[in-house]
Amino acid sequence: MSSTASGKSGTWRNWGGNVTVRPAREVTPASVDELAAAVRQAAEDGLKVKAVGSGHSFTAIAATDGVSIRPQLLTGIRNIDRKAMTVTVEAGTPLKRLNIALAREGLSLTNMGDIMEQTVSGATSTGTHGTGRESASLAAQITALELVTADGSVLTCSEKENPEVFAAARVGLGALGIVTAITFAVEPVFLLAAREEPMPLDRVLAEFDQLRTENEHFEFYWFPHTDNTNTKRNNRSAGPPQPVGQLAGWFEDEFLSNGVFHAAQLVGRAVPGAVPAIARISSTALSSRTYTDIPYKVFTSPRRVPFVEMEYAVPREALVDTLRELKAMVDRSGLRINFPVEVRTAPADDIALSTASARDSAYVAVHMFRGTPYQAYFTAAEHIFTAHEGRPHWGKVHTRDADYFAEVYPRFGEFTALRDRLDPNRLFQNDYLRRVLGQ
Repeated sequence: MSSTASGKSGTWRNWGGNVTVRPAREVTPASVDELAAAVRQAAEDGLKVKAVGSGHSFTAIAATDGVSIRPQLLTGIRNIDRKAMTVTVEAGTPLKRLNIALAREGLSLTNMGDIMEQTVSGATSTGTHGTGRESASLAAQITALELVTADGSVLTCSEKENPEVFAAARVGLGALGIVTAITFAVEPVFLLAAREEPMPLDRVLAEFDQLRTENEHFEFYWFPHTDNTNTKRNNRSAGPPQPVGQLAGWFEDEFLSNGVFHAAQLVGRAVPGAVPAIARISSTALSSRTYTDIPYKVFTSPRRVPFVEMEYAVPREALVDTLRELKAMVDRSGLRINFPVEVRTAPADDIALSTASARDSAYVAVHMFRGTPYQAYFTAAEHIFTAHEGRPHWGKVHTRDADYFAEVYPRFGEFTALRDRLDPNRLFQNDYLRRVLGQ
């Protein structure tokens, strides 16, 4: 299965398969000037404009029936500044290409999410993150941005230049303009030692604060219908590199985590009653392992089993209660959940609509196999998350609207006021932005 969204006969579909749309026209600009011209033309024709990356959002954040801008020709590294330790990259560059290119230059991002199929602009605009004590989100590593605004002009922003735009546009939801280039802070490539091991859920929750503070990057997966988790700790290492062996890597990452897992999902979808037994087996199939490698080979892994996902950021101190409530809900509900729940953390940042804006956060992500009814599970989970003032990932399934966001984001009004200034006629509007940002 392709990891990017597909388009057939003018129809665009996202990776999750839950959003389909037919734009009036598609434009694939080869330069910033061409993109700016396409924005001006759309305004003249009375059409809305949206840029679309790899379609990895489960929300309709990139959907439009107007002009769909495909950035696949706007790729590659523009500039590496070794003195400032920054790299400027075109907006349509897939994270995978950026990671490989940086490694070749002896450089790396400080942190990243767990897949790298997305474009840099799509990933940052929706607040994509990994897990970390000192760093987590991709957007927080941005030092400058270039975007085409509604009047077709090119605006650059950083802490020094247009700082009020910079404060918002790093997680801009595509509402302030079309991002054309991003400058990231980078550092000399380093090694991460990964330690993966099963651990009972009660122990993980009892020791959560300790696990989080003792490790640079801590995350865990809880398997519903069991008391089992798989934990992952990543810490910097002086080396030597000890990558996962080819055979072991294939067995753990492809055969077990993708092949067997996919088969288990198919069985669970066909025979929901078998799910708890499958969960018990899957949660004990992965054994402990340690390996040491360069960051992107440790942080990211292939995800070939198609799913639909909801993820909320809750205040970090609410994580243990949130998870206990989630487990109690699953246990009493009769729901059959065949996908592990992923838990990560992030430090507070200073970006207006970042899910970690001004508060230390923990992320809880619930998934369902594509084609399995997910509404009942996600609705019940969302009820728990919102009771803790949770903030949903902008690119994942949720039902929240502008009224809710005005309550859980202290700087929500600052973002919408900036949008009024940069896009007064709502050229970049779509149904999703109308719901989450209001009119």
